[in-house]
Amino acid sequence: MSPVRVLVVSGSSRPGSFNRRLADVAASLAAAAGASVTQTDLRALALPLYDAEIEAAGVPSGALELRRLFAQHDAVIVASPEYNNFPTPLLINALDWTSRVPAADGLPSGLAAMVGTVAGVLSASPGALGGLRSLLFVRQFLQGALSMLVVPEQFALGAAAKAFDEKGGLVDEKHTQAVQRVVDSVLRTARAMSQA
Repeated sequence: MSPVRVLVVSGSSRPGSFNRRLADVAASLAAAAGASVTQTDLRALALPLYDAEIEAAGVPSGALELRRLFAQHDAVIVASPEYNNFPTPLLINALDWTSRVPAADGLPSGLAAMVGTVAGVLSASPGALGGLRSLLFVRQFLQGALSMLVVPEQFALGAAAKAFDEKGGLVDEKHTQAVQRVVDSVLRTARAMSQA
C-alpha cells in the first residue's frame, strides 16, 4: 500500500511561530507513522490579497503551486493561530486564491484539487483556550467552502509559549498524544478513502 501523502500547512509564518512549531510536531508524527509528508510556507507563495482584477491579469504563481500541492496529496493538516477569534488572513487568502485556479496542464482546478481532501485541524496560542474558537471557523471553511473531509479530532494548544522544549517537541506528553490522535485520524481516514 502506498503511503498517505500529507501536506502540512501553518497559518502563521513568522519566525518562532507557535503554530509552525505545532505543524512541525504533526509533520514528524505523520512521517513516523509512515506518511509521505510535505510542508509548505504560505508566506513564501507571495500571494497578494485576493482581487478579481489581479486574477483577470493572471493567477499568481503561488496559487498555481498550492493547487499543485493539493492535487498531489491525499490529506492536509492545518495549524492556524487565532486572530480575533478567526483564522489568519494568510491562511484564508491562500486557500481563496487556490480555489480560483482553473484546470490546466493536466491538473484539476484548485477547487477540484481540494474537494474530498482529508483534513485535520490544530491551533496554538499563548492564551488558555489555545485558539480553540478559530478552529470552529477553520473547520467550517474547509468543509463548507472547499468540500474537504475534516476529521472530528482536533487539538488546541493553550499556553503555547511554555509548551515546547528546546528541540521543538512538546513538553507535555498528553499534548503530543493529542496531536497524535489528530494525525492518526487523518491517516486512517485517508487510507479508507483511497480504498473506497
